[in-house]
Amino acid sequence: MTLDQFRSVADRVLGPFVSLSTRLGLTPDTVSVVAFVLAGGAGAAFYLGGSDPVWYLVAALLVFLNGWLDLLDGALARELGTDSKAGDLLDHVLDRYADIVIIVGLAAGVGRFALGLAAVTGVLMTSYLGTQAQAVDLDRVYGGLLGRADRLALMGATGVLAAFVSAEVAGLSPVGWLLVVFAVVGHLTALQRFYYAWLELS
Repeated sequence: MTLDQFRSVADRVLGPFVSLSTRLGLTPDTVSVVAFVLAGGAGAAFYLGGSDPVWYLVAALLVFLNGWLDLLDGALARELGTDSKAGDLLDHVLDRYADIVIIVGLAAGVGRFALGLAAVTGVLMTSYLGTQAQAVDLDRVYGGLLGRADRLALMGATGVLAAFVSAEVAGLSPVGWLLVVFAVVGHLTALQRFYYAWLELS
C-alpha cells in the first residue's frame, strides 16, 4: 500500500503548476526550500495543536502544501532540464529534516516523546533503505507498506481528525495512534525494503 506508485499521475496533474513556476522564474531548489519551511510550520502547528485543536487544521494544510511542493520540485527540474545529483541531494536532505520536524511537533504536542523517538527512527530507516538500494546499484525503492506520500496523507488526515476529535482510545489520542503507526509500520517498511533489496543482490 503506497501512494508513491501514483507519481506519474501526479506529474500530469502538476503540469499547469510547473508552467506557472517556470513563468515566475522559480528554481527546483527554491521550491525545495519553501517546502521545508512549510514543513517547519506544520511541525510548529502540530505542537500548538496539543493546546488548541484549531492548529491541527493549519498543520494539515501545511502538510498538504509541503507534499505538493515536494512533487513540484522534481517535476520542475525535469521540465527545465536542471535535474542533478546536487539538487537530488538537497531535496532528500530537506525531506528528512522535514520528516523530523513534523514528527517532533506531533510528539511534543501530545507529550509522547518515546513514541516520537520510535516513530522518527522508523520513518528515517524507511527513507534510508529506499536510497541505500540505489547506492548499491539497484533502483531507488519507493514501495513498501508506508512510503512518504502515505505518511503525508496520514498526517494531513490525522490533523483534520484531531481538530474535531479529542477522545482517546486505549490512552492515546489520534496523534498518539499516528505515532504508533509510524513506529510500527515504518520499521516494517524498512525491513520490507531491505528484504527485497537483499534478494536482488543475492
